[in-house]
Amino acid sequence: MRRTGQAGFATVAAIFLTAILYLAAGPTPAAADNARWGAGYFPNVVLTTQDGAKVHFYDDVLKGKSVVIDLIYTSCVDSCPLETARLAQVQKMLGDRVGKDIFFYSISIDPTHDTPKVLKAYAQKYHIGPGWTFLTGKKADIDLISKKLGLYSEPDPNDRDGHTPSVMIGNEPSGQWMRNSATDNARFLANMIGNWLDGWGHAKAVDAKANYEQAPAIDISDRGRYVFTTHCAACHTIGHGDKIGPDLLGVTNVRDRSWLETFISTPEKVIAAKDPVAVALYKKYNGINMPNLRLSDAELNNLIDFLARQSAEHGKDAATAEKVGTVKADSAQPLR
Repeated sequence: MRRTGQAGFATVAAIFLTAILYLAAGPTPAAADNARWGAGYFPNVVLTTQDGAKVHFYDDVLKGKSVVIDLIYTSCVDSCPLETARLAQVQKMLGDRVGKDIFFYSISIDPTHDTPKVLKAYAQKYHIGPGWTFLTGKKADIDLISKKLGLYSEPDPNDRDGHTPSVMIGNEPSGQWMRNSATDNARFLANMIGNWLDGWGHAKAVDAKANYEQAPAIDISDRGRYVFTTHCAACHTIGHGDKIGPDLLGVTNVRDRSWLETFISTPEKVIAAKDPVAVALYKKYNGINMPNLRLSDAELNNLIDFLARQSAEHGKDAATAEKVGTVKADSAQPLR
C-alpha cells in the first residue's frame, strides 16, 4: 500500500473537517420562492374545494405548509377507496395536528364527475375530519399539478384505475418532498408525515431504559392475517364493530365461501349484477365502493381461512355475526 504524504494527510483532514461542519450546520433550507420547489416550480392555478371555495394551488394549498396530497376519483372501484380509508386512519393518528401544521388534500382526476357536491358527500362517507380538503378544477390544470408532483399517469386503456396509488408528502418551506404508497402501513405513514416532514421536531424522545429484547415477536407466518392487516383493516374490524365497512367477525358463518370468493375478487361485477346481498351492503355502508384488491388465489384463500379461524376462536354464530354488522338481504340467496 502506498503511503500518504504529509500534504495528503492535510488534504484529507481538511475534507473531513469540512464534512463535520456541514453536518453540524444541517441541511440548507430551500427558499420558499425558489425556482425548483417553490413559486417558480409549482403552478398557481385555481381549484375549487368541496365547499365551493376558490383557492390557488401554490398560494393557498402549498405555501408555508406541510402537506399530504393524494389523487383520487370518487367513482373508482380499485385503489381509491383503500387510499382514502388508509389516509383516514393516518389522520386520526396525527390528531389535531391535521389542520394546524399538517394539511391533507385529495385532488380529483375526474373533475367532470367530481363536482364540489360529489366530493363533499365522498368525504362524509369516510368520516373525514378537519384539515383535509377535497379539490377539483379544470382537467388541464389538474394534469399539470399531478405532473409537477410526480403523480401523473399517462392514460392507459388497459388500466381502468387511471393512476397509481401514490401519495406525495412535502414541506414546502424546507423543500422536502417524498412520494410513497398511499396504501402503506398507517403507522409508517403517520411517522413520516408527523416527524420526518418537520425534521423530527415533534418526535418523542427515546426511552433510554427501554429494553427491546422484551418486545413481542412479530409473527409474519400467518399470511391470512397479513392480507387482512394490509388490505382490509382500514375499513373493517374483526369483532370490534363496524368501521367504514362491516365488522367481519362471523362472516364465514353467514356467507357461502364461493360467494365470498367472488365478491372479494370482483366486487364491482357482483354489485353490477344486482346481487341482493352486495346491493344491501352497498346501501347500508353509504354507497362506498368495495375496492377490487386484485388478490392472488393464494391471498384470497389465506384471507378467508383467517376470517374463518377468527370467527371460530371467538365462538360467534351466525346470529351474533349479523348483530355486529353483517347484512343479510331479505330473501337474498348468495352466489353459488
